[in-house]
Amino acid sequence: MTAFLAILSLAGIGLILGIGLGIAAKKFGVAVDRHEEEVMQVLPGTNCGACGFPGCQAYAAAVVSGKAPVNACIAGGNEVNMKLAEVMGAELEESVPQVAVVCCRGGKNKVEEKFIYQGINNCLAASLLQGGGKRCPYGCLGFGSCVDACPFGALKMDENCLPVVDEDACTGCGLCVKVCPGNIIQLIPRETKAYVACVSKDRGKDVREICNVGCFGCGICAKVAPQAITMDGNLPHIHSDNMEKIAKAVEKCPAKVLIVRENVSSSS
Repeated sequence: MTAFLAILSLAGIGLILGIGLGIAAKKFGVAVDRHEEEVMQVLPGTNCGACGFPGCQAYAAAVVSGKAPVNACIAGGNEVNMKLAEVMGAELEESVPQVAVVCCRGGKNKVEEKFIYQGINNCLAASLLQGGGKRCPYGCLGFGSCVDACPFGALKMDENCLPVVDEDACTGCGLCVKVCPGNIIQLIPRETKAYVACVSKDRGKDVREICNVGCFGCGICAKVAPQAITMDGNLPHIHSDNMEKIAKAVEKCPAKVLIVRENVSSSS
């Protein structure tokens, strides 16, 4: 009998609490706008934060309230953004798909060290200590903060402690770019056929003494392909996709810092 009364009491308490929660949910619950639900159905649900909001739900609410544009979902790309524009009755031009590239080849076997860093395993933390352990003040520090930041698994570290991009998995969200203290990782249009794998601002022996794969500003590439490449300080800048011209520069570059991307259609 005592056990029965105890069970009956617990059931009664549960019923009262359930009714109370139901009333509270009805009274204090936030109604979700119909448009917000429609926007949520279009969004990829990755909650990556690349749009500048903490998640897809927050972004959806911002879009519906007019506080965010309909083309900020980088992870979803043009397809998602065009659908968002249709839901919201907005006009939208297609954006240029982008992909991340690593603008450094100075891994652990290519660049001299000035000291052995034993602090927090994070690129930003390492950079705060005299710019990091590498003698090159511009190169990748190799702690993989970009890998940790990527919600799509599009980055991994290779045996030389350099990040490698899986272009098929990369959405061009730019989160890896934001966490890189040296601007080593950059976004480029997916149609770009070549890029410069170095960000050093130094030239000559200042580069060659510490890194054997860095650009040392010789300018040969700009001389052999002046219509496609110009020098921006000590670094070449590629401003053409004419592979006939770029190929000559790639062949002549003594440091081999001009990287031709694979699987990109060629056109002049």
